[in-house]
Amino acid sequence: MAEWLLSASRQRRVKAMTAAAGSAGRAAVPLLLCALLAPGGAYVLDDSDGLGREFDGIGAVSGGGPNFGASLHILKVEIGGDGQTTDGTEPSHMHYALDENYFRGYEWWLMKEAKKRNPNITLIGLPWSFPGWLGKGFDWPYVNLQLTAYYVVTWIVGAKRYHDLDIDYIGIWNERSYNANYIKILRKMLNSQGLQRVKIIASDNLWESISAAMLLDAELFKVVDVIGAHYPGTHSVKDARLTGKKLWSSEDFSTLNSDTGAGCWGRILNQNYVNGYMTSTIAWNLVASYYEQLPYGRCGLMTAQEPWSGHYVVESPVWVSAHTTQFTQPGWYYLKTVGHLEKGGSYVALTDGLGNLTIIIETMSHKHSKCIRPFLPYFNVSQQFATFVLKGSFSEIPELQVWYTKLGKTSERFLFKQLDSLWLLDSNGSFTLKLQEDELFTLTTLTTGRKGSFLLPPESQHFPSTYKDDFNVDYPFFSEAPNFADQTGVFEYFTNMEDPGEHHFTLRQVLNQRPITWAADASNTISIIGDYSWTNLTIKCDVYIETPDTGGVFIAGRVNKGGILIRSARGIFFWIFANGSYRVTGDLAGWIIYALGRVEVIAKKWYTLTLTIKGRFASGMLDDKSLWTDIPVNFPKNGWAAIGTHSFEFAQFDNFHVEATR
Repeated sequence: MAEWLLSASRQRRVKAMTAAAGSAGRAAVPLLLCALLAPGGAYVLDDSDGLGREFDGIGAVSGGGPNFGASLHILKVEIGGDGQTTDGTEPSHMHYALDENYFRGYEWWLMKEAKKRNPNITLIGLPWSFPGWLGKGFDWPYVNLQLTAYYVVTWIVGAKRYHDLDIDYIGIWNERSYNANYIKILRKMLNSQGLQRVKIIASDNLWESISAAMLLDAELFKVVDVIGAHYPGTHSVKDARLTGKKLWSSEDFSTLNSDTGAGCWGRILNQNYVNGYMTSTIAWNLVASYYEQLPYGRCGLMTAQEPWSGHYVVESPVWVSAHTTQFTQPGWYYLKTVGHLEKGGSYVALTDGLGNLTIIIETMSHKHSKCIRPFLPYFNVSQQFATFVLKGSFSEIPELQVWYTKLGKTSERFLFKQLDSLWLLDSNGSFTLKLQEDELFTLTTLTTGRKGSFLLPPESQHFPSTYKDDFNVDYPFFSEAPNFADQTGVFEYFTNMEDPGEHHFTLRQVLNQRPITWAADASNTISIIGDYSWTNLTIKCDVYIETPDTGGVFIAGRVNKGGILIRSARGIFFWIFANGSYRVTGDLAGWIIYALGRVEVIAKKWYTLTLTIKGRFASGMLDDKSLWTDIPVNFPKNGWAAIGTHSFEFAQFDNFHVEATR
């Protein structure tokens, strides 16, 4: 447990500082003795020479809440563009040129829920992919600059019109090329719609290109409000700093939410400003709410990946966030006096300009703070004494509240514990701490911090081994069916006006052309569901091909890949085609053919497909009649169930049913 060495009032000089209920308190030691025992660094916190940069907040890609838990200041959401964007696709508000629907997907709901908890939360929108019609046959969003700008502006206008959401910032194209003329046109179109308050972030990629371009192009310089870089490794570049613009780490973290991930997050929240003058850091992602075996499983600040059970885990990065977010707000300012500690670690201090002060100190070790990217050069952190001296307007602060986190061994671990406050009346504004590896301290004049409490979540459960969905939802709250995870294409609830009977309500694949992609979307559409550990299973589903001659659909089991790896997914895929053929393949792309043949199938008619996989063999039925039997399938041994189409085409699915074992 960390020891406190405090120069405090006479009344508290020998008071034991208790770090947590049941832990042994340790006596404070006079400052002179500290210096004799182990000389350490002295750090002045002073506003006499003015302040540093304005703080813009801490956020995550996709929630927030004041003075409880993570208390995020910023929510950044994907503007759904129908394409694969790491772990699945998000639907566009405009699948087609004359189509507008501002109730698809979950981002609208998420933004409204965030606003309920924190009315002041900053909202950011950023496209990853774009619907195909914008490209006019090209995989490129800048074919018609006005049209793409119009598309993005309609999303901002729709957010306000249909959900009363004010979007504060808009990005260009996530981690892909920017177009300077497009950015200028976007600014003009925003202004023409009365959206002067919406600011532009560019380019959500690297620092270099956009910064250099802004220095050479006065108009571009004028319209870009924030330079945002991804995974900057706590450093910015000279050109970015020369612009004088706000610098943000507009996507960072992306690391398994273990204590090492928490260490990564704690280190970069401080050092992004200390090293790179970045005034906002945004984590990808907020909540890991996708199947864990998809890419970057559990790389959220918390985990909630079992909607069927309701189980969730508030992971340690949430409490690391709280060390900054609960005791600062956008509009505060960093002090100029921030920096590194002599024996490793860093400190920052922020003020609201009204007398409040928050100091955040981190001593994250190299071993326990590696982020997923970029490479982290070696550094050393060791036990040290650190003396902080408050000067300027802070010299008369009488008391600081203290919050503490220790990451690492369970026996030594504490997450966001409030310690006894630090009394400074007789200390001439100075105090000394004994710091050890992998610790976080927040010292603040604010008394509003709280860890709070929440009900224990339900127990974790496997995905149900028997699962059915008939999609009979007249007015669905969300456009997508629960538990299905679209990996290429978009599958939505659909009301089939041509069939008032059994298939009136279905699930429909609604894309009729390939989107402008961000990742390597498959050539076929696919939505996965279930438990990745499933081995033996029977999948049954009614299917309806809408495209004559060339259309086709499939059901599948043991699908072993998704997300950005979906093109190379293996499994057992049972296809039927409108040209009167069937096929059984060992992969989504259709290169590995187990069986094929002729069958009486046409478009515009419902059929029932059944796929049974048991051990090393698979069999298939069409309308409850055996079509192929006992085909050897040696790989994969397990995986998800899935449905999908041969190409980007309309098709419907109904009465999905799976019986499975692990």
